[in-house]
Amino acid sequence: MRVLGIDTATATASVALVEDGKLIAEEIHRCNSQPRSSSSGASRPNHAEILLPLVDRLSKKTGIHLRDLAALAISIGPGSFTGLRIGLSTVKGLAYGCGIPVVGVPTLGAVAARVTDWDGLICPFLDARKKEVYAALFRKKGESLERLADDAVCAPERVIGHIQSRREGKPCLFIGAGVRVYGSLIQDLLGEGAILAVEERYPSVASAVARLGEEKLARVGGDPVGPLVPLYLRPSEAELKRRG
Repeated sequence: MRVLGIDTATATASVALVEDGKLIAEEIHRCNSQPRSSSSGASRPNHAEILLPLVDRLSKKTGIHLRDLAALAISIGPGSFTGLRIGLSTVKGLAYGCGIPVVGVPTLGAVAARVTDWDGLICPFLDARKKEVYAALFRKKGESLERLADDAVCAPERVIGHIQSRREGKPCLFIGAGVRVYGSLIQDLLGEGAILAVEERYPSVASAVARLGEEKLARVGGDPVGPLVPLYLRPSEAELKRRG
């Protein structure tokens, strides 16, 4: 079983090919969250510009084409609103064009599943801006990853306080782009109760999306493509303005 995983929910776009649970290859590119303007042509490409070239590069590297896949797996959020829309619309187009099943995978679960060398509490911790984070809590033991708290968007202090009440004297590993922003705060409040992961030491988010997507496909099959929507957790700026 071959599954192509795609992640555009985070600032680092990634695609990865997994076959029978093993990572075959991945492509990673750090992106801008906003489209480039004429005055910023030297900046990094955004997700819309880089996603299909990443897929094409991976296909050429492995010699495996879309028609050879069992499914496409996509991170459905929470995360960048623009990135989520780009990723999901691209995957839907590929799925309809090639007749491939689609599997939606929650982003925070995939971020936690990247961790391969730790048993204990894991907190995926993504910067949601507006002085908030996207976070959840998992416990890993061997190959098992147990969810302990639902996905949430809230102040980082609230997340850290919740973990302090749940950790029972054992450290929690924090992973995600929010660690770069709030690492000092985490360590100030938890001290030795926190371990800050260096993301670069782990496979891409897309690799975990592909692996979790493969497992979900085997268990329950693919998701209905049309109704599949991103998990945002909070309204967008445009929605807030309309309500105002």
